[in-house]
Amino acid sequence: MDYTYTVIDTSATSKLQLQLYLQEYEDLVCAGEATSATEGLNVILKFSPDVVFVNLAQDGLEYFQMVTELNQYMPTLPIIIGYADTKKYAYNAIKSGFFDYWILPHNEFDVRKTIMRLRKVHPKHHIPSTICLKSYNDYRYLDTKDILYLKSDNNATDFFMRDGSVVSAFKTLKSFEDKLPQGFIRIHQSYILNGNYVSRINYGKSLCTLKNGQEELPFSKTYKEQVDGLKDFLSKTAVGELN
Repeated sequence: MDYTYTVIDTSATSKLQLQLYLQEYEDLVCAGEATSATEGLNVILKFSPDVVFVNLAQDGLEYFQMVTELNQYMPTLPIIIGYADTKKYAYNAIKSGFFDYWILPHNEFDVRKTIMRLRKVHPKHHIPSTICLKSYNDYRYLDTKDILYLKSDNNATDFFMRDGSVVSAFKTLKSFEDKLPQGFIRIHQSYILNGNYVSRINYGKSLCTLKNGQEELPFSKTYKEQVDGLKDFLSKTAVGELN
């Protein structure tokens, strides 16, 4: 399983350098960025990241106040890693329960040590996610990571798999909607897709394109809010946006 993280940093240079180092770790996925304590509080509450990296170089005390506020809204605080160009805020960081404290500029060795300690102290246990399709005395188990999308066909549902196969189940699409893990999005009366395989969202044509480039699924106005949520998440986890 992945660790999601948020970066709160007013310095574009510092943020870019950190993200370049973090790209080495496939189990770390960006879930939002911010440039102030207020914006950071909103992003953390919105995406609930596992880890928060925060640049304390400017207005450091505001970020400690942000951590205090987080205690009012979250049952469990994210793992917080602070950094600055001096040791000025190191004591406050320790008292506030920060996981680690770095001195700028970012050092690849420091980042590696912290990530390895993070994995050791807060391990993410991989739990296989499967869905069971039952037909009389026949039980079929599908790994949800291999499902591209689901399509309704009257009172049956077809599962389109990553290997090109199609598995049918004699239940409605609605019956599977609440049983699928996070990442599966209802986009149409007839479709639920796995957001991990979306490569393009075309609002003009109301189409979602999957990463194989051959499948285009329509989305309807009824489910536009879900599509917007998927777009926001994919945009936040992308390296950058070019016009």
